[in-house]
Formats: sequence, structure tokens, C-alpha cells
Amino acid sequence: MDPRDNVETGETENIPELFYVPIPDEAPNKNEKEKLSGVVKNVHRKLRRKYREVGDFDKIWREHCEDEQTLSEYALAMKNLADNHWAVNCEGEGRIEWCRSVCQEYFLDGGMKRMLEKDEKSAMLTMGLTAASVSAQPYSTIPSSISQLGKMRLLDVGSCFNPFLKFDEFLTVGIDIVPAVESVYKCDFLNLQLQQPLQLAGDAVEAFLRQLHNPIDTLPAQLFHVVVFSLLLSYFPSPYQRWICCKKAHELLELHGLLLIITPDSSHQNRHALMMRSWRVAVESLGFKRYKYVKYSHMHLIAFRKVSLATTSDLVSRNYPEMLYIPQDFHSNEEEDCADVPVQIRSDFEDDQLAWGFTELPDTPYDSDSGESQSSSVPGFHELEDPILLQS
Repeated sequence: MDPRDNVETGETENIPELFYVPIPDEAPNKNEKEKLSGVVKNVHRKLRRKYREVGDFDKIWREHCEDEQTLSEYALAMKNLADNHWAVNCEGEGRIEWCRSVCQEYFLDGGMKRMLEKDEKSAMLTMGLTAASVSAQPYSTIPSSISQLGKMRLLDVGSCFNPFLKFDEFLTVGIDIVPAVESVYKCDFLNLQLQQPLQLAGDAVEAFLRQLHNPIDTLPAQLFHVVVFSLLLSYFPSPYQRWICCKKAHELLELHGLLLIITPDSSHQNRHALMMRSWRVAVESLGFKRYKYVKYSHMHLIAFRKVSLATTSDLVSRNYPEMLYIPQDFHSNEEEDCADVPVQIRSDFEDDQLAWGFTELPDTPYDSDSGESQSSSVPGFHELEDPILLQS
């Protein structure tokens, strides 16, 4: 008799070979997940293919927004993945819970206050003040009403099924080009028009948000405490479109607000470290500063805080939009067609061996609001190897 594992109890049983019947695995569930993922990936590939062939991302996006059948299939696939697969495997819920925990820490548990104190100390030290005089200075720029924030006003862009609606601490506005649930507003974020900020008290702003009309074509600037891009930026075929989204998020956020970006990546955490460094430089150039970063097995999660009201006017000419690239931007149509065919790539073990080869190099400090390694340490020499960074 051969030992067999009992999948329900975790115990080992001795079962006669003649009567052993393999317990069905999760193949049907896995096949459904792969089919739904295929729907999502094919939409992304189609957009990138058209962008390579046509080059006019405005025209391509306009035609995409008019393709109701494709958009409906995409929205349904995303909702099914979230309801039946991500929640079960914690792949999707993990990103939502991460966003929630970062917001709670920053707005409700003193994170913003600590960051503003750190900013003020740095500014005073830059002006030549001694450490003793800095510690004696009052922090005049720190808002006095952090603890009385009330509900955190959150804009979830590309929301699909409005996952933040269930949390009482948020006043959530979910928008999508094709909502999968009624609570999400129809809105094309790329072409959203911004108005002057509301000159209203916090409770009046909340009342304004509760009375929004569908679809949403315009919104006042500086309206939200949090803007979430969950699996959004990689949807767009052009780096410039991703740039427009980040710039618009900056305008919609209050000063000291948070931009939370989640982007998919199933690779080893250091494989696309250059890309993440490039993204950080691009987003921070808009008037943000990185607050948190972590790499999950299937995604990068980054939190930026808004540290200035205005952005520099010549950022486009200095090539910052191109720094918001993804690996697929450099693929040909033929490579896209073969994307699902297994190829020989460097293994995680080989990545570890390569990283180990640099362990004897001296540490290079980098600025991080949290002061943590946050699951990723990017040596400074990587910047010199990145052609996108060199161009900027």
C-alpha cells in the first residue's frame, strides 16, 4: 500500500492501490480563471497592437470607449475574477486591504503628522538651522484637524465593482468606463474635465459627493483625500496616457492626499526594479513623494503623498511621461502573439544568484518616507543602466 495524503485533514492514510481514486484538483476552477484572465489580457493586447500600428492614442482610446461589447465582456470578466477567484486566493482582496491599511495609518494613526514633521525638519536643516533649533520650531504647516478628518474621500478609478464601498471609513466614488455594478459611476477618466476647487466645509463637500449625477464628466479639483489606481495604468497602451492619469490624480487630490498605485507583475521582485524606479521618478516629478512600497507575488503596490499644489510646466519636454513605461511597451506584435507560449527565461534562483553577486557592494542610501526597505532594495547603480532615466 502506498501512503496517500488526505487533502481535507492533512493526515496521511494508507489506501490500497486498487481502490485509490485521485481526488479531483482545482482544474475546472483554474481553467475558468485562465479563460477570464485571457479576456482581460486580450483587450490589453488589442489596444497595444492598435497603438503600435496607428500611433494616435486619442483616436484608439475613443474607438475603444465606443466598443460596448468588448467593454462589457471585460467588465464581466474582471468582476468574476474578483468575486470568484481573487477573493478566494487573497490575490485581489490583498490589494484592497493594503490600500485600506495605508490610508488608516496615514490619515488616522499619525502617519501624515510624522511625514509633515519630517518634511519641516528637512526644510529647516536645508536652510542651515541646527538640529536643536529645528526640534524647538513649531510645525506650523501641519493641519490641526487630522484627527477630525471624518470620512476619507476616496476616488477609485477603474473601479469596476466598487470594492471600497463596504468600508465605513471611506466616502467612496467609484468610476469606470463600463461599470460592472450600479454603485459605480460611468466616467472616462482620461477625458474628465476639472473645475475650480470647492470652497466648502468638509460636511458640505461630502454632501456634494453624495449627490453626483451619472455619468460624471466634470469634477472640482482638490476634492479627494485618496485616489486609487488599482490595476489601471497598465490598461493604457501609451506611457503618456498613464502620465495624464497621474497628473489628473494630483489635481484631484487635496494637499497631503494619497495616490495609491497597484500594477500587476508576477515576476521576481527585483526583475523590474528599474521600471519601478523610473515610475517613482516620474510620479514624484508631478509633486508627489513616495510614502510606501511593497511587492506582492503578483503586483507592485505604491503609495505617494501629494507634497505640492503645483507641478513644473516643462515636464513633458523633459521626457518624464515616457518614464511610466511597462515591459509590454517594447514588445512587437509578434512577441505579443507569443506572450502565452512558455519561453526559457531566467529563473528566480538565477535572479537570487545574480543579486547575491552584488551583496558586497556598499549600501547606497535612498530617500524613503517610511524608512523601511519595504520588501525591495534598489541599489543606486541601477539608475545608470536605465535608458529611460538617462534620457530624462
